[in-house]
Order: sequence, then structure tokens, then C-alpha cells
Amino acid sequence: MRLPALALPMHYRFTKHYTLDEARALLPQVRQWLTQLQRSSRALKKVDAQIFQMRQNGEDLGGPRVCEWVRLGVECMERMAEFQRRQILVKDIERGLVDFPSLRGDREVFLCWEMDEDDIQFWHDLDAGYAGREAIEE
Repeated sequence: MRLPALALPMHYRFTKHYTLDEARALLPQVRQWLTQLQRSSRALKKVDAQIFQMRQNGEDLGGPRVCEWVRLGVECMERMAEFQRRQILVKDIERGLVDFPSLRGDREVFLCWEMDEDDIQFWHDLDAGYAGREAIEE
């Protein structure tokens, strides 16, 4: 007896693929997370520079500066976890550049959005990056 050929499953890099409407619906929340992430990241860099200078001066580390550094690091990790849980890629924190995995037919692509844009208007291939952005035709 011969078994019927089975269709091979598509192998995608991501398990979640956003429709344009789904990604657009998330933009207010994504914008809020990015704002929080940018704020924590900038503060962390500032405290990190202060701690680096303290080390250069031979000062003992510990106390409020190090506690602040740890707190800010945890804040950044918590915000990044929000994106990771949803498989949304943060490409550049300062620019607020994110990619939402999506499908164009059977092809896996990213819906690309930058924080100063009002809406998601571009997509690109997974390996193309920002320079490969193409306008979404609706």
C-alpha cells in the first residue's frame, strides 16, 4: 500500500504573523512601550556613564547609583519582553523603529514602522532592512 504524499509544512522564522489591521491596532500600545523604553534606556546610559567614571576614579561601587542602574536595566528588560512576547522586533530604540512579522502571500516579510510615522505604510523582506522598504498598496 502506498501512502499519499504529504505536503511539507512551510518553515517560517516567526510563529506570529500580523495582518496590517492587527499591527495598526497595536500602534498606540507600541508607541507607549517605545516611549518608556527610550526613557529608561537614556537614563540607564547616563547612570552607566556615572558608574564608569566612579570606577575610573577608584571609588567603591554600590549604594544608590548601582541600585538605580539595576532598576533601569530591569525596566528596559521588561519593556523588551513586551515586544518579544508578541514577536515584534525592536530594530532601533532611539528611532523607535520596529518590525512586525507578516505574510505577503506565502512569503514572510516585515511590516515596518518608525515612531514618527502616523501609520504603518511600509513593508520589507526579512533580510532587506530599512533600506529595502516598499510602500504598502492597499
